[in-house]
Amino acid sequence: MKRFSPILLSGLLIAAGLFPSPRALASDKPELSVTTLSGAPFELSAQRGKWVIVNYWATWCRPCIHEMPALSKFVQDHANVTAIGLAFEDADAATLKAFLAKHPVSYPVAKVDPARPPAGFAAPLALPTTYLIAPDGAVARHFVGPITPADLEKAIGAGH
Repeated sequence: MKRFSPILLSGLLIAAGLFPSPRALASDKPELSVTTLSGAPFELSAQRGKWVIVNYWATWCRPCIHEMPALSKFVQDHANVTAIGLAFEDADAATLKAFLAKHPVSYPVAKVDPARPPAGFAAPLALPTTYLIAPDGAVARHFVGPITPADLEKAIGAGH
């Protein structure tokens, strides 16, 4: 019998509408302050005026790995979009840096402790989980599961 992780299973149930999605954010304009793997600070509030992709992922998550190149290219191709990757797993910085050397992205990545997610965001119930933050700092979309550039284009177009 195939076993599913609790994170994946709860995400599937939410996506199917069989399990209610919990309130995912502390506010409609969440705050995020993290230190990236390069040691630089990333402040969500400092990104006002741009669309921001906040992407929870993990090295063991195949859908996460699959969407990373497309997210990276999307950010490169859109001057008004930036992103932050939040590595949601118990891995040390050296392991994450080695992974990113094999799977590079154009945006900064920070390690997030699964036991203590950032105060403005609840722990994701499935990976990948992505928040699209509008230029005013409000959450424009919350995606559970993999996303595509077309999903982002549609959400940004609807948010103009």
